[in-house]
Amino acid sequence: MISDNSIEEEIKERIAAGNRAFHVHKKLFTSKLISRNIKLQLYNTLIPPTVTYSSETWAHKENMINKLMMIFERKIMRKIFGPMRSEDGYWRIKTNQEINGILKGQNIIGIIKKQRLNCSGHVEHMAEDNNVQKIKRWKPMSKRPFGRPKTR
Repeated sequence: MISDNSIEEEIKERIAAGNRAFHVHKKLFTSKLISRNIKLQLYNTLIPPTVTYSSETWAHKENMINKLMMIFERKIMRKIFGPMRSEDGYWRIKTNQEINGILKGQNIIGIIKKQRLNCSGHVEHMAEDNNVQKIKRWKPMSKRPFGRPKTR
């Protein structure tokens, strides 16, 4: 985790790891000999686990969701399935609706939410004297002062 509690750098590192995982297997993903279903299975096996590693602790912010789902995931899916020929004979990229149809509603944000629920279930079943349970039950003793902090 980053020392200033910002997850932006960690998300960038995870996206870079996902890009590396894609480019290592790029010949498989772009091959015309492999069916669409096999490509989806390869994608689901290789890319999302790499990107969502330790995502249970991430705060869900709108820009994170945008970076992961809109930019990263759809960019990879467009590379995997390539362009398609329209009715008038021109080549075009797949729209977001077509990509959502291919993924059948399963996206990276849904995977992260499922992992968070799974992690919270593990925390709930831990023993009461466990440090994680103690931190979960902890209540701060005082409140923060109002206003802007003093400059030092």
